[in-house]
Amino acid sequence: MKAIVTGASRGIGKAIALELASLGFDLALVGRDTQSLESVADEAQKAAGETEINTVCIPADLSDEAAPEMVVAEAAKWLGGIDLLVNCAGIAQAGSFTEVTPEQWNTIFAVNARAPFFLCKAALPYLKESEKPIVINIASVVGFKGYANQSVYSSSKHALTGFTKVFAKEVQPFGVRVHLISPGGVATEMVRQTRPDLNPDDLIQPEEICEIVRFLVTRKGKGTIDQFYIRRYNGLAFD
Repeated sequence: MKAIVTGASRGIGKAIALELASLGFDLALVGRDTQSLESVADEAQKAAGETEINTVCIPADLSDEAAPEMVVAEAAKWLGGIDLLVNCAGIAQAGSFTEVTPEQWNTIFAVNARAPFFLCKAALPYLKESEKPIVINIASVVGFKGYANQSVYSSSKHALTGFTKVFAKEVQPFGVRVHLISPGGVATEMVRQTRPDLNPDDLIQPEEICEIVRFLVTRKGKGTIDQFYIRRYNGLAFD
C-alpha cells in the first residue's frame, strides 16, 4: 500500500505517518520543513521494523496553487501509485474576525480547503487504479461548530467538511472510500498556540487519531463510516 500524508512533519500528520509505516505502507511525506520530513522518514523506517518500506520526502508549501499537482505527481512517480491520501496539513489564526486580513484569509483557506480539494482531484486517477483506494480528510470540531476568535479556521474546516461529503458521493462509483475525522482539541503545537486556555491534560493525543486511521485502513466489509467526531473527555463533556 502506498500513501501520501500531508502535514507529516509534526503533530497528527507525523503520528499518522508513523502508524502507517508500522503497517508496512510506503510513504510520501509532505510538509514545508525538509529537515523535519527527513527526521520523520528515519522514524518511519524504524516504526516499520523488519518490513522494508519506501519513503519519499516532498517539501511543499500547500498555499501555493501549483503544490497539489506537484505533490501527487512526485508521490506517484516515486511510490509507483497511490492507494491512500491523508489530508492532514492545516494552519490556524486566532483572533476576532474584525482583525482578519485578506492575506490571512487567503492563506488559511489555501492550505485548509483548497489544497485538499485539488490533492483529491489530482490523486483520483491513481486511486481509481488501486485495489483499496481510501481518502482520509482531517477536519475539526470547528467544521460543524462555531468558536469565538476562530472565524477563518472554522470557515475553512466547514468548507473541507462540505467538500468531503460531496467528494465521497462522486467517487463512490469508483470504489473510493472517503472518511472525515473531526477531532476536538489535540495536543499539537498549533492547538497550544491558538488555544492556550485549554488544559494540556484534557487534550486528545495524536496517537488516538492514529487508532482510527489504523481501523479505517485495515477494516474489511461492505459497510463504510463517513465521519468520526472525537471530543475531549475526562469525565466531563468537552469539545
